[in-house]
Amino acid sequence: MANSLVKQHYDTHLQEFYTWMIGDFEAKFQAQKAFFETQGIVPQRNKIALDLGAGHGLQSVALAKLGFEVTAIDFNTKLLAELQQNAGNTRIQVVEDDIKNVKKYADLGPELIGCWGDTLAHLESDRALETLIVDIAFCLEKGGKFLTSFRDYSKDKTGTQVFIPVKSDEERLLTCVLNYEPQKVRVTDLLWEKEAEGWQQKVSSYYKIRISPALVERLLRNNGFEIQLNTLKNGMYHIIAQKMR
Repeated sequence: MANSLVKQHYDTHLQEFYTWMIGDFEAKFQAQKAFFETQGIVPQRNKIALDLGAGHGLQSVALAKLGFEVTAIDFNTKLLAELQQNAGNTRIQVVEDDIKNVKKYADLGPELIGCWGDTLAHLESDRALETLIVDIAFCLEKGGKFLTSFRDYSKDKTGTQVFIPVKSDEERLLTCVLNYEPQKVRVTDLLWEKEAEGWQQKVSSYYKIRISPALVERLLRNNGFEIQLNTLKNGMYHIIAQKMR
């Protein structure tokens, strides 16, 4: 995880509009499934996959539909409950836990571990990121794959660039504000909701580490991975890495 401020942000603020923010589940999950199919992400060995920071299940459901036996791990109870609903008849093992405890699941012998949607940036430091990747490598045998996506926070944004319009409709308006510090980015979600008494503002902040594709690639290579894909898509870097030793 996630430092405690991240969990608090999800538990008291983001969980209430996360699903609305992401958009239509069926369309998003189908797009994720198509991406996996294009990249040849299908079961090769025991079918076991871990989804770290699974949220409400876009990647978990996509992987399960492709034949994986998925263990979905997240720290937010509400989102995991939504994941179970989104899974329908698809069998997914749901676990409420901190992704930093991934070594606990090494005995499952996963052939694939995923960590999508900027979850890596939620860790409290570059050292925590390095430790997580070391632990992921520990969990995977030679030939196993690690899949991740994240935004590049290595370059400062200034002026009006720090204001990110996320989503709006007749009932809600969400803007994200980024404040760049030497080691971290302070992320503030400004949500306006239309209520009976008028528009009400709800505000919460948390930190992300200043992750970059170069940093993630270096850590993966240092731990025996070969980078098979590193591409920028919809503002997110997508990396697929295979453990070679």
